[in-house]
Amino acid sequence: MTDEIVYLGCYTKESGGTGEGIVAATRDPRSGRLTPGAVVARTPSPSFLVWHPTLPVLYAANELAEGEVSGWAVDGPGPLRPVGRAPTGGTEPCHVAVTADGRHLLAANYASGSISVHPLDPATGAVGERTDLVVHDGHGPDRDRQAGPHLHMISIDPAGGPLIAIDLGTDGLYPYRMDGDRLVPAGDPLRVAPGTGPRHVARHPDGRRAYLVGELDAMLTSFEIGDTGWRERHRLEASTRPGEKFPSEVACRADGRYLYLATRGVDTVSVFALDGAAPRLVTEVDCGGRWPRHLALAGEHLYVANQMGDSVAVFAVDPRTGVPTMVDGPIPVSSPTCVLPPRMTVIS
Repeated sequence: MTDEIVYLGCYTKESGGTGEGIVAATRDPRSGRLTPGAVVARTPSPSFLVWHPTLPVLYAANELAEGEVSGWAVDGPGPLRPVGRAPTGGTEPCHVAVTADGRHLLAANYASGSISVHPLDPATGAVGERTDLVVHDGHGPDRDRQAGPHLHMISIDPAGGPLIAIDLGTDGLYPYRMDGDRLVPAGDPLRVAPGTGPRHVARHPDGRRAYLVGELDAMLTSFEIGDTGWRERHRLEASTRPGEKFPSEVACRADGRYLYLATRGVDTVSVFALDGAAPRLVTEVDCGGRWPRHLALAGEHLYVANQMGDSVAVFAVDPRTGVPTMVDGPIPVSSPTCVLPPRMTVIS
């Protein structure tokens, strides 16, 4: 096996971080070990990264007061080549997603509660100027965190069905579809329990299930996806540890057998088995650092970005039990916020 490149988004000084942009780390596919390398794109606060579905291009949400998105072509192991940058028309974009057909980049503007739409060049993947801005309205019961809408994620259906916009501020999941270069509703919003504070969702590989983490209520909610939309099925604690809990990221293993969930505050990763009607807690392990903002799976390994611990922890995942075990010590990375593994990785 040849080494691979993992890209790490880091908060820069514009967001109170100490990072310098996007860092490249070399990954050994056998051991999972990472060797941190150079800053390959000096761009302000690239807090979330995503691949284009077919082109060697990645995109960043530049989480700024005047939000931006940026595109970066991967020509080799060295510096990334910029392929467009555009304002989102919103404040503090914290997530980006590319539509399944690769034609549009969508950004979730957290602070201003909106979604921006940016066409992508079909040949180069370059980011175009914004063609639409959908602004949410409403609030939730938490007066501090839910005084208004706060878009936190846009979940793309790989099969081309409606995308789902996750709004922490309004406790809503909003279905949309693309109509040309614009975003239009694809049904009524789904309201979850008041005070949930929806943050991120992971879709099961079978396309019939999804799992939502609530940042404010520290719960994991499972859904069944059918012809009429999403239906809530089960709710359980994201973490069983005592203390303040702020779940962040959730991810399904490629074979659909296990779910991984990071919780800040208690600084853990919970592992849930997905072999029954409801998720079943298998174990909860320390995240290997402080404030795990993001996690990602690559091959038989799990990577956790510990934002306040200035490190990325590497875990080997038992293919049978799903239990993660740390590989050596965490590697030093300044203010990491996102781990973007190579595009094509599977668990055997």
